[in-house]
Amino acid sequence: MFGNYYAYDSIGPLADHLQRLLGFTDTQIGLLNAIYSLPNIFMVLIGGIIADRMGTRKATLLFAAICLVGVVITAISPSFYVMAAGRLIFGLGAESMIVAITTALGQWFVGRQLGFAFGVNLSIARAGSWAADLSPTWAKYFYDQGWQPPLWLASAFALVALIASAAYYVLEVRAEAHYDLERPAPPDRIVWSDLWRFDRSYWYVVGLCVTFYAVIFPFRSTFAIKYFQHAHGMSLQDASTLNSYVFFAAIFATPAFGLMVDWIGRRAFFMAAGTFMLFAVFPLLGYTHASLWISTVLIGISFSLVPAVLWPAVPYLVEPNRLGTAYGLMTMLQNVGLMSINILAGALNDQAGASAENPGGYLPMLWLFAGLSLFGFVFAAALRRRETGPEGHDLEKPRPRSKS
Repeated sequence: MFGNYYAYDSIGPLADHLQRLLGFTDTQIGLLNAIYSLPNIFMVLIGGIIADRMGTRKATLLFAAICLVGVVITAISPSFYVMAAGRLIFGLGAESMIVAITTALGQWFVGRQLGFAFGVNLSIARAGSWAADLSPTWAKYFYDQGWQPPLWLASAFALVALIASAAYYVLEVRAEAHYDLERPAPPDRIVWSDLWRFDRSYWYVVGLCVTFYAVIFPFRSTFAIKYFQHAHGMSLQDASTLNSYVFFAAIFATPAFGLMVDWIGRRAFFMAAGTFMLFAVFPLLGYTHASLWISTVLIGISFSLVPAVLWPAVPYLVEPNRLGTAYGLMTMLQNVGLMSINILAGALNDQAGASAENPGGYLPMLWLFAGLSLFGFVFAAALRRRETGPEGHDLEKPRPRSKS
């Protein structure tokens, strides 16, 4: 997860380099992250099914290898089309690998501190994002050499991810040889119409997932550093450092929040609270002179809290032998949002002439993110209403039992 997220977030710190040295527009920069999501509109659902049928250890190793190939291709040429092809291949493996890892956690930890386990997993991912955001500082030498060395550094971390996947494969084989492990029954033949028969609470979680991540990643991972440079006059190192604190906080806060909801429940409530904090950020950035630390703290809490509650909620809403498919469908739709909003945000910046000379040109992008955050809050509120009613799944209670 560390290497996967480092590679994904390697574009954001390079945005100004790509614009100055290679002449890329904001639309093209947005496309480099958007095209990552393109294959996952379909492939990630297949990846979930592969994880269910092939087994998580084989699926994780396969997808990690695909990731490495994509990251290397991204680094080899200054051509936008070659870089885009590399990001597409990387995306083909990356999101499916995340689904396989998430499915493995759901199988290994169901009923045993599930929220905390997901929190630790996410904290490792956030550490990768934090390292990528901070790379202009700790890897300044690479950035001083141009646009390419930082991408080769990302390739090295993708190789680490492949090695870690191989280690997981070996460890799980050894565990199965020494322990009598309970596994879910193999999935039945997939009936595609069944994908639309998940419980309504599941769909509220999916809606929140799509809107929440359509704000977090296009802003924090694609445009935030460049926005801080242009709208607030920060250097690349200072902007990257400020952006990195969101991920740094999540390293520690996400597992803490996961453990908290394992003990006290109120999952839907915390999803709503975290999403409302995210909404408040963008009017603060666009229309006040409030310290950037306020918006950073709000995003940091939101980014730590919502994922720590959202992902562990799914095993309580679907059958264990459909878990990979459920996560795959959820991640597929998440990638529709990521692809669309990365492109739209970049296009809004270009249309409004957003730049250091025209920082007001970033306002349409900020309102786009505010609107999406508000929709996410509506989904979370609807989830809480259903879960506190007779058709709920005990998500508001401490350590609820699965309804599967």
